[in-house]
Amino acid sequence: MKIRPMVNKDLEQVCDIENDTFSEPWSYNSFSTSMAARDNTYLVAEEEGEVLGYCGMWGSVDEGQITNVAVKKSHRGKKIGHKMLQTLIQYGKDEGFTSFTLEVREGNVAARKLYENLGFTNSGLRKNFYSKPTENAVIMWYYL
Repeated sequence: MKIRPMVNKDLEQVCDIENDTFSEPWSYNSFSTSMAARDNTYLVAEEEGEVLGYCGMWGSVDEGQITNVAVKKSHRGKKIGHKMLQTLIQYGKDEGFTSFTLEVREGNVAARKLYENLGFTNSGLRKNFYSKPTENAVIMWYYL
């Protein structure tokens, strides 16, 4: 498995995973536009041309806002998300970021555990942040 920057040819597979994972998925255009922004970083985990997962981050001064993390259902439980996020955080460190933040569904215990294992800590809730279904978001931070 190789973790590398996301490119436009990955977007069809990325959108397939996105649509299969989230109740309000990002569109092809949303990914394309975000990838093109200078301070943003998007990565994929790939094996033999198959995108197994992806993650993304928006950069702002010295902070990284992690926006997307998803792994293909058939490849979950193989530490792909952990490896992608370690790589994404290293990209941020290389850019001078000193902190990283994200929101995660309160009920998404597996994702919260992943983030905690990487060093993120719970710092609060955003009430009714998500819809389809309505759910609180846990705000998590990681400081260097």
